[in-house]
Amino acid sequence: MTTRKTVVLGASPNPERFSYRFVASLVRHGEEVLPLGFRKGSIAGVDIIIGTPALEDIHTVALYLRPDHQVDFYDYILSLKPVRIIFNPGTYNPELFRMAQKQGSDTVINCALVMLAQGIY
Repeated sequence: MTTRKTVVLGASPNPERFSYRFVASLVRHGEEVLPLGFRKGSIAGVDIIIGTPALEDIHTVALYLRPDHQVDFYDYILSLKPVRIIFNPGTYNPELFRMAQKQGSDTVINCALVMLAQGIY
């Protein structure tokens, strides 16, 4: 199985949040996941990372931040040079979408959790 290093931006330690469910599902599927959030905690044994650490070889950034909260992260997201950015429901941002496409990242508007469950992740 091929794993893809995934950054989950907006990861939450709250089990009722979709970002939590997605991180837990990635772990169950054996994918490498880096949950970045604003509150300390862990998801399925993986600690939530606070801040914007230097990361390499990122395949996917899955967004769980509203568009107005993404603005401060534009440079960081693009600096990761992800192969793909997934805009989950409620996160679509035309400005970041265009910036990512211009950089060469694939842009997907879909639910990452559903994609993973359907085997199209």
